[in-house]
Amino acid sequence: MMGSEQWENNEEINIFREYLRIPSVHPDVDYTACVDFLRRQASSLHLPMEVVHPVMVSKPVVVIKWLGKSPDLPSIILNSHMDVVPVFKENWTHDPFAAEMDDEGRIFARGTQDMKSVGCQYLAAIRSLKASGYKPNRTVYLTYVPDEETGGECGLAALVKGEYFKSLNVGFSLDEGMASEDNSYPIFYAERTAWHLRLKFSGTAGHGSLLLENTAGEKFNYVIDKLMKFRQTQSQKLAENPSLDVGDVTSVNLTQIKGGVQSNVVPPVLEALFDIRIGITQDVDKLEQQIRDWCEEAGGGVELHFELKCPFIEPTKIDDSNPYWLAFKESLDDMGLQTHVRVFPGATDSCYLREVGIPALGFSPINNTPVLLHNHDEYLGAETYLHGIQVYRKLIPALADS
Repeated sequence: MMGSEQWENNEEINIFREYLRIPSVHPDVDYTACVDFLRRQASSLHLPMEVVHPVMVSKPVVVIKWLGKSPDLPSIILNSHMDVVPVFKENWTHDPFAAEMDDEGRIFARGTQDMKSVGCQYLAAIRSLKASGYKPNRTVYLTYVPDEETGGECGLAALVKGEYFKSLNVGFSLDEGMASEDNSYPIFYAERTAWHLRLKFSGTAGHGSLLLENTAGEKFNYVIDKLMKFRQTQSQKLAENPSLDVGDVTSVNLTQIKGGVQSNVVPPVLEALFDIRIGITQDVDKLEQQIRDWCEEAGGGVELHFELKCPFIEPTKIDDSNPYWLAFKESLDDMGLQTHVRVFPGATDSCYLREVGIPALGFSPINNTPVLLHNHDEYLGAETYLHGIQVYRKLIPALADS
């Protein structure tokens, strides 16, 4: 194993740490330094780069193009996002934007796992492939998008709707996955459907000493109880089947409660906000109707407001009908990597590609590492990072020549 002094002199590690030191952190991200960094990388690779603005100038999308030998074939996208989530510096043992490395070769910085590592590994793998004389059959695009951590509406979500994206003739996309704490590598082929559902309960108001009928509190209790019992059935599925994880079921979480004026007044209105992530085997229409039925059973006077209501999006095929999947999986198998397919428990930009009919997989070559995305002291080991470059060095030709 190399010591930290040797890692300090590694070119690819230094490029990665340079990217990590750019504080592209929410809120109000300034992407100027990221674009400048990527422009230098593209120049060093002798690849053309475009900066497009599908929404506004302050929300740039960087597109680096590696022209294929058969440019009429559908292209491959290697996607990553430039933004990172906020930090609470008092809870970090290292400066979150210094990219400090300890004696074990662990690089501490916001974005090491989510997902500046992947964005740099793409570049490093292409640098190695170009140096070997390899030329892809399909055109390969590296896309670096803004605002994924706030929903992607100003980034990939807008990009895929425009004529520029159509001109790229995309056939397949790779994007971020998640670290694994064991020896395996998860591959994500789908995401759950996200709802943010606000329920507004209206009822009889009055003095707190009375037993009034048809109160907001009674309706609140009835519907919340139904939702929590449904939540319990999903937890039970996980407990009874060790092959499942949270991405395979529907999660229901009460995240906000509002209402009331003082302790001796029965309020006319109570509100509850739920974060619901719907498993891919759950019928979304049936679930919505069930919730509406519970609201009616509670006595009426309950309003449903969807603050977020994502559509159900078909998962990417992971069978013989998808040649990109076959090339991807065969490449990992040839490297002797242990993999397992999963439904992503949260959300990534892959959903926007799947929504327009483009197969997409989420994959981050990080194993034997604590899952620290969005957490304090986020880090990635130097050895793990460099091994990931070699993984992409195999994957990119497999996909581009499929």
